Parts: sequence; structure tokens; C-alpha cells
Amino acid sequence: MEFRLELQPQPLDKKMQLRDKIFLSGSCFTEHMSAKLSNHKFRILDNPHGILFNPVSLAQSINDCIIARQYTVEELFEEQGIWSSWSFHSRFSSADRNTALTNMNNSVQEAHHFLQASRWLVLTLGSAFVYELSDHKIVANCHKVPAVNFNKRLLSIEEVQATIEEMIYKLHIFNPELNIIFTISPVRHLRDGLIENNRSKAVLLHAVHHLVDKFDKMHYFPAYELVIDDLRDYRFFAEDMVHPNYQATEYVWQKFAESCIAPESREVMREIHKINAARVHKPLHPESDHHKSFLNKYFEQTYALAQKFPFLDFNDEISYFSNAI
Repeated sequence: MEFRLELQPQPLDKKMQLRDKIFLSGSCFTEHMSAKLSNHKFRILDNPHGILFNPVSLAQSINDCIIARQYTVEELFEEQGIWSSWSFHSRFSSADRNTALTNMNNSVQEAHHFLQASRWLVLTLGSAFVYELSDHKIVANCHKVPAVNFNKRLLSIEEVQATIEEMIYKLHIFNPELNIIFTISPVRHLRDGLIENNRSKAVLLHAVHHLVDKFDKMHYFPAYELVIDDLRDYRFFAEDMVHPNYQATEYVWQKFAESCIAPESREVMREIHKINAARVHKPLHPESDHHKSFLNKYFEQTYALAQKFPFLDFNDEISYFSNAI
């Protein structure tokens, strides 16, 4: 007797390789996937404007990176002694206006070069609700400015499609080799309300599938469905009942690797995982010959991988094991 329905994501015809550069942008769920890829030695760049939830701000971020847009001091605003931009997450904000501006522009400049050389772009959409200023500008982050300053509304399917479609055309010119993977964040936006959250996700799902069907090199990975329909249980959420917990994100990561990463790269990733585990291992007797033999074993394995795959950076690991021996 079956007690749950397991979702098997459709494998990509063309899969990620360890040597590929991967650009990721979107909601906080993006950062979970970024950390997993980075820990397995993929060359990644994530969220150059910080965490973004709505598709309009996400598309604007990508457009900024395409043209290497440089912001000016006139585009910043000050609230309670902190300088911020409506286009960036608050992690770029600073009490010093020039520091904030420099950090923002440096991030976009770095992202411009990385995106141009990337083989993959992973975009995670979180919510179709947007917050507009009085001039109808949609903000990427409200920066805890009082809600009275914004108009909140739900984007239409047509708005989402048109916004992302324009971004796709620009990307095709900027980097014709780029493959795009869309995901919908499984994080519930309960501040909007459960019914409103479902309406929001429905808008995103409809728009994304329309675009994936319309364009080549577009893919959909069902992170949302894996959590909401496959796992389908509150034990897979954190205490806030909003964010997927460690077990859930691990499950989604495993499915992502199986669906999107080439088998030969996954074999190397398993070796990297063992090296990562060895590096954080806490021995009971660190001065013992047994532990020194353990360290030497992983030093040799790490060095061998570095020689076999020179495009992977094992400098920290090699330094750690050699110094610890």
C-alpha cells in the first residue's frame, strides 16, 4: 500500500557539468541551492541584488546585470540614518551613502561578467504580489518603511509573462549559450494570507509554464511541487510553518541533482562530499596515529582530485589537511 505519491522530476536533456558557471537569482530558497552547489565546487554567483521575491524586481536585476548598470547617489534614499536602494536587498544598505553605493555597483559589475560567461541561469520566483511607490515603481525590498508608503497588488499572469519574456530576449542577445531553469519557491508567504498565497503561486506557475513551452533552453524544476505535493507534511517545515526545513531542502537538492546535474559530475560530487565531511570531522584523539593516517588519506584524495580536475578549487582543503598532518 502506498501512503504518498513521489514526484520524479523530468531529467533535463542537457545537464549541468562541474565546469559550468551557474548564475542564480530569486527568493531565499535560491540561497539554499546556491550553498549546495558551492559546497560541491560549482562556480556560482547568486543574488547580486540580494534576495528578490517578485518577478518584476528579479527581471530588473537581470537586466541591470546585462547592461552593467551603475547606480547614482540620487537613486538612494535615507531612512532612519540608513542609505538604501529600492532595487536592492537591505544587506547592501549602509549608514554611509558612498559605501552602500559602491557595494551595489561592484556587485552588479561582477555579476555582469559572470552572467556573460555562465552556462546556466536558475531563477526562483517567490510571490506575484508587489509593492509600489506613489510613482508606480515596484520595489524589490520595502526596507521596513511604513506600509502606508506603498500600494500592494497582485500581478496579472500577462504582466509576469511580458516582463520575463522581455528579459529572456535580452539574455538571448547577451549570452546565446545560456540555459534557464525556472523554479517556484515552496516558501509560503503567509503575510499575504493562505488564499492569497495560493493565488500568487498560481499566477507564477501559469506564467512560467507558458514561457518554458514557448522558448528553447527553458526548463522548469518542480521545487514547489516536491515540497507541497510530494512531501506534503508540516513535519518538513520549520517552526514558523512557512520555510521548508533541513530535511525538505535536502530532499529537493537530491532531486535537483538527479534531474539537472550530469551523472559523471555527480560521481565527483560524491567524492567532494566525503572530503567536506572529513574536513569538519572532530576526532576524539587528534594526536593519534590513526587520525594522522585519516588526514593523510584525505589529503592524497583531495590532491588527486585537484590534479584530475584543475578547474576545481581545492586550495583550502589541501592547505587544511597538509597543515593538520
